[in-house]
Amino acid sequence: MAEVLGGTNLISSCHHSQGDGLFSVFPKKSCTYKSSSFVKWFQPLNLTTPLSLRSSFSSRSDFHGRRFVLQENKFMPKRGNFRFQPAIFAQTGLRIGKVQKWWDKGLQPNMKEVTSTQDLVDSLLNAGDKLVVLDFFSPGCGGCKALHPKICQFAEMNPDVQFLQVNYEEHKSMCYSLNVHVLPFFRFYRGAHGRLCSFSCTNATIKKFKDALAKHTPDRCSLEPTKGLEEKELLALSANRDLSFNYTPKPVHPVPVPAQEEIIAETAPSHLKTAQDSKEKTLVAAGR
Repeated sequence: MAEVLGGTNLISSCHHSQGDGLFSVFPKKSCTYKSSSFVKWFQPLNLTTPLSLRSSFSSRSDFHGRRFVLQENKFMPKRGNFRFQPAIFAQTGLRIGKVQKWWDKGLQPNMKEVTSTQDLVDSLLNAGDKLVVLDFFSPGCGGCKALHPKICQFAEMNPDVQFLQVNYEEHKSMCYSLNVHVLPFFRFYRGAHGRLCSFSCTNATIKKFKDALAKHTPDRCSLEPTKGLEEKELLALSANRDLSFNYTPKPVHPVPVPAQEEIIAETAPSHLKTAQDSKEKTLVAAGR
């Protein structure tokens, strides 16, 4: 019993009482087992003196709320004076916790996963002059998984940059409308400039990401409104029937032409008219 319980590292201390044959086993919290028979001698982790207990007993313990059952194994031969050889059955009912997804590991406060097309459009428009990096990935992409820890490091080193993660498997139709067909894929956006650059890179070509981040990270200020996605991209997203996204194109106003330019276009200078009249007269004279 000492070998069995000792191997499981469940016993922290034990004691006995000759009055009621009581001994205690302490896994993490104290729990008590009772027996009606007399325990002559019980020493923690050293059972060398014969003892007789009931053939089987069970008790509700505090070992994570599971039930422990100690039973005598009648089919095993009895050796020497050690006549009680219990078998331990732990009704644990262990539950395996939810495994964390690799794209959820190491996330920083400035990293966010896009939930819908409208969420993507609003996130870009609400970013103002802040640099926004779109990270298109797929759970089954080995290159995306290998590159993810480095992207998290860049996000930690640049807290003023907003990183938006787009799961390709959950937003295939949206990625198709945005012409994203290679993974991992990145797009940089900022303020009134809209899209700054777009490229695909892996661990071997991570220098592309570093150079783009260093180039577009410096602060910029623009008085114009934030552009976000391009007009043709918004139209493609709204035309996609798989997406619940509506977009109304901006009205195109004709550029007014100043009145002075219209007058100049209609009337030619006087010296040009004089030269043209004299030329006609010369032709008429030569014809005669």
